[in-house]
Amino acid sequence: MAKDASFDIVSQVELPEVTNAISIAMKEIKTRYDFKGSKSNVSLEKEEIVLVSDDEYKLEQLKDVLISKLIKRNVPTKNLKYGKIENASGGTVRQRATLVQGIDKDNAKKINTIIKNSGLKVKTQIQDDQIRVTGKNRNDLQQVIAALREAQLDVELQFTNYR
Repeated sequence: MAKDASFDIVSQVELPEVTNAISIAMKEIKTRYDFKGSKSNVSLEKEEIVLVSDDEYKLEQLKDVLISKLIKRNVPTKNLKYGKIENASGGTVRQRATLVQGIDKDNAKKINTIIKNSGLKVKTQIQDDQIRVTGKNRNDLQQVIAALREAQLDVELQFTNYR
């Protein structure tokens, strides 16, 4: 009897890479002319990125710098969920961006629907914040990965433990 092949679908953000991207972004902000004399800052508090700047325009520029550094460090920017802009002390504005770790139930259902609609002979199993896909044929698993890469989902997916 042939052993089933499998892989896991996960959505993870590596916090050390986020920390590195934030420190590189802060170095750039300190040297940029348009941020000269501004109270702009980016920090990481547990699983939240906190952006602080003088006004909403500078906050958007700060966000652009941070996103460019996250992309260079291969951090999925789809996994950032921004909160609303709020007033902070000293006449500044603050915005929090939550790092989404794992696949929530809604996205897991969407992924299962995509896999079932593909018509491939594979089985899916939701395990906490990841999904395991098993099948007898490795080509079917490759087609599942291709279908999920084409799908428009709210989170970035990684495919691990391919056996």
